[in-house]
Amino acid sequence: MKRREFITLIGGAATSAWPLAARAQQLGMPVIGFLDGQSFDPHLMAAFREALKDAGYIEGRTVAIYFRSADGQTDRLVTLAGDIVGRRVAVIVTTGGGAAALAAYAATTTIPIVFVNGVDPVTSGLVMNLNRPGGNATGVYIFQQVLEGKRLGLLHGLVPTAALIAVLLNPTNANFQTQLRGVQDAARDLGQQVSILSASNERDLDVAFAAENQSHAGALLVGSDPFFNNERDQVVALATRYSIPAIYEGREFAMAGGLASYGTSLSDAYRQAGIYAGRILRGEKPADLPIVQPTKFEFVINLKTAKALGLDVPPGLSASADEIIE
Repeated sequence: MKRREFITLIGGAATSAWPLAARAQQLGMPVIGFLDGQSFDPHLMAAFREALKDAGYIEGRTVAIYFRSADGQTDRLVTLAGDIVGRRVAVIVTTGGGAAALAAYAATTTIPIVFVNGVDPVTSGLVMNLNRPGGNATGVYIFQQVLEGKRLGLLHGLVPTAALIAVLLNPTNANFQTQLRGVQDAARDLGQQVSILSASNERDLDVAFAAENQSHAGALLVGSDPFFNNERDQVVALATRYSIPAIYEGREFAMAGGLASYGTSLSDAYRQAGIYAGRILRGEKPADLPIVQPTKFEFVINLKTAKALGLDVPPGLSASADEIIE
């Protein structure tokens, strides 16, 4: 099943999800409220469900999941979070950006929350500290935004002849300034000229790629952002249409046909969210579960895409890659 078809299916199923969840509660089965700031990703959700299964919770048999997604419309998150809280779920899991976690946190101080996001949970007020969260929230802090400089360096190595590298960022991202500084600092160290492009919706993406094409940039860095990840298929398709070598935040982009990716594993993050949700359902408190910070970073190269672009990947970079897609 294609990702878009899955999103449409699960979005339609959400309207009937609560009667099923209500019946689960009547049978004494716990219900997880799942709030996504973007749209549900089947690949990542599979990792979450697998971790729950390992903890003894199988959806439809020993646990029910009530899904709500904002589809990138952050102004809907407060209402969606309130809806989930009103269902008296046992735990809330949030993904798709820090705004979803903050909306859930504002909606309840008692229901446990497990988040996956790239917003610093301490400075945003979600937790007291990383080792002892202290409240009703815990989760995974995926600090992808600090890796933009590293991605630029890898892209510079993959396409050393690129006089200009375009950088696509989302100006509405809470980490935008951090990302921008990281790119500018790395560009200065590399002696690489860069141009900054902005996009925060689907129409912006078309405009940004057209601008990149007109600038004759030799390569593209797509910044870390929940919106870009949600629109992964479109982003990779646009890069393919304009024959632009691009690097992205996660392995999923390279699997979809992107040239390369570097970052933390989103699948591992969702899997950890499933582990924590399972532990909380068994009685542990989020206040005692440390914030998980990824320590492994994956560099993936898609050789098939490189060949289609007429690129010869330097042997040194091939050797340093964690995965080569043939």
